[in-house]
Amino acid sequence: MEALSADEIRRSFVNLSKSQVKAITLPPKFTELPWESLDYLGWRDGKAPNRGYLVVRRDDGVTGIGVTTQASGAARRFAGLCDLCNTAHHVSDVALFAARRAGTAGREGNTVGMYMCADLACSLYIRGLKELDVPQGETATPEVRAERLATRLETFVHRVCG
Repeated sequence: MEALSADEIRRSFVNLSKSQVKAITLPPKFTELPWESLDYLGWRDGKAPNRGYLVVRRDDGVTGIGVTTQASGAARRFAGLCDLCNTAHHVSDVALFAARRAGTAGREGNTVGMYMCADLACSLYIRGLKELDVPQGETATPEVRAERLATRLETFVHRVCG
């Protein structure tokens, strides 16, 4: 992914109000992000841990989506699977995120949900740049996994924007 400025990120959100966009806390060490290893920019808000953000570069520009989740419960000894990158985690490291739909549908309260890596770091997991606690049975290359991630992410963005 090509690097984005803070202004580009803030202008990209399709499902947040102006006041919600102003309240966004950018990722820690924003200027040091590994942009070349990211398929999208995803992070949890340090000031509001139940909020997260996904910023995706698409053919028609940059699209940002605000998501929310509930605080995770007690850790359990089961595995959970991220619907975006198909990475297995301890179930407490996968969270159900809901995104308010863009436009009228969102103002009417309609949302789209998906189970995702709780830290929204799919790009780093599929490339082996972030350590996993659950053994993986994945045999596909990081490039193939990145293509799958891009397809699933585009489907999610389309559902939010649609």
